[in-house]
Formats: sequence, structure tokens, C-alpha cells
Amino acid sequence: MAIARRFKISHDEVFPFGAYLVAEVGPVFDFEKSSKDAKVQQVDKDSGLPLWSVEVLDADPEAGKKSKTVTVKIAARVQPVPPEALPGLPFRPVVFQGLTALPYIDDAGKFSRIVWSFKAEAMSAPSKSAATTASGKPDPVTVSGKSEVSSSSTKAA
Repeated sequence: MAIARRFKISHDEVFPFGAYLVAEVGPVFDFEKSSKDAKVQQVDKDSGLPLWSVEVLDADPEAGKKSKTVTVKIAARVQPVPPEALPGLPFRPVVFQGLTALPYIDDAGKFSRIVWSFKAEAMSAPSKSAATTASGKPDPVTVSGKSEVSSSSTKAA
């Protein structure tokens, strides 16, 4: 089949209202290779690089309760450094580059549902060119000058 399991998708398609860091970047552990005493970091199957994860808040006002927080994995040699915090904001805005998505079925609960796994090549602060919201109105956070996934329902990890 010519359709890849994991497909490329833009940051703006996944997070049209923006994404905001709500946790620090941390390693993704390989539970099959790890022991109680020795944690082994998971390696990306495609690149061979260590995997890191970060939780972000999906600012979409219509996002469901279970898809408000999304985990995005980043394959990188060293731990990715998030953008600097902006004064007066409780969360750091981020943009993911090289974002891909992998849909799968979560049948752990009462009902089966489609969930998404997100992986990125990098993360950065939003650029000034991305200084408008999905509604087309200026975003006061990025206009002022400053500025690399699991979730369920419509988005997941």
C-alpha cells in the first residue's frame, strides 16, 4: 500500500489556535528495555535518535476534555530546549516543525475511539509571520514581538 502509516501534517492544521507548553521536555522511556533500576530511553524507529516528549495545551476552544492536552514526541540527539517564557503568560507558546501524525484505535475504555500520536522534528517560538489567530485577528502574544504528540477524540498521542 502506498499510504504511509504516519503522515506529514502542518502545525497549523493540528493547532489552529496555537499550542502552549504545559510541562517540561522529558525523555520517553522504553518500558520493554528498561528495568526497575535502569531506565532506557526509547529510540525513534525512523531516525535512530533518542525520543523526547512534551505536553502542550491545544488552545482550540472546541477541543474536547480528553484532547485539550496533547503529547508531542521529538526525535533529537540532545534534549530539546523550549522557547523562553513570555512575561505575563502562564504557558509558553510553541510551534512544531516537521510534524507527523499516526492514527490508531484505542479500545482500552468502554468504547473504541480513534486517537493520534504526534511526532515532530523540532519546536520553536512562534514567528512574527504567524502573528494572527485562526480567526484572522492579530495575536497579541506574538504581535508584541516575542514569541517539537497524545490525545484522543480528534487529536491524540
